[in-house]
Amino acid sequence: MVRPLAGRWHALLIRDPYGKWSLPKGHMEGGESLREAAVREVEEETGIRPEVVGPRIDTVDWTFRDGDQTVHKYCTFFLMRSRAGEAVPRSEEGITACVWLPVRDAASRVAYADTREVVLRADEKIAEAGW
Repeated sequence: MVRPLAGRWHALLIRDPYGKWSLPKGHMEGGESLREAAVREVEEETGIRPEVVGPRIDTVDWTFRDGDQTVHKYCTFFLMRSRAGEAVPRSEEGITACVWLPVRDAASRVAYADTREVVLRADEKIAEAGW
């Protein structure tokens, strides 16, 4: 999610359940499309509904252990814009903070390398989308 603030594009970061800065993400429910799931997850985690959903930025994947099982997870990110609304961390989603930062600053704060690259690609996509 991005928005223009003080003449610069800012990205919205969340502090995830592990205490690390990242982007909102989650999983698909029911018959949702990737785009619908992305919008729902952003709103659930930050309280902001995107006004515009632009192009797909990237899909990242990672593996982690859940007890004795290895889980392989995928997440597709879309460029989204919202010019209004206050981001509120949703504790019931495990989100402890939300912050708007200039895109390059946001990228340097993101804890996960693959997600950091998504933020940097978002910066490129903003110009391509003509925002």
